[in-house]
Amino acid sequence: MTSDLNPLTIPMLIALTAAGYALATSGVTPQSAALVALGLLAAVTAEILLLRNSDLSVIYLAIIALETLIVLALAAWLGEAITPQRIAGAGLVLSGMALVAH
Repeated sequence: MTSDLNPLTIPMLIALTAAGYALATSGVTPQSAALVALGLLAAVTAEILLLRNSDLSVIYLAIIALETLIVLALAAWLGEAITPQRIAGAGLVLSGMALVAH
């Protein structure tokens, strides 16, 4: 499928999708329903635009990779311990996606 989107728009939409999903999953408490809704709305809107205009396999892998990195960075920013197990887990997710992509 050929893309109708500007080549510069695609990375921005991937980042918005990944950030939206990360925001939605980081705000899962009863007090933050609006944060979850906002994150999901941004993610779903950007993802629909991407998937209508781009290759599903490439776009989805990019979204998951970026979301993994955002969640790891958010955990570090919030003061969570970045243990070797967490780094290894993120590395396995990213390595697995690299294998699937090739």
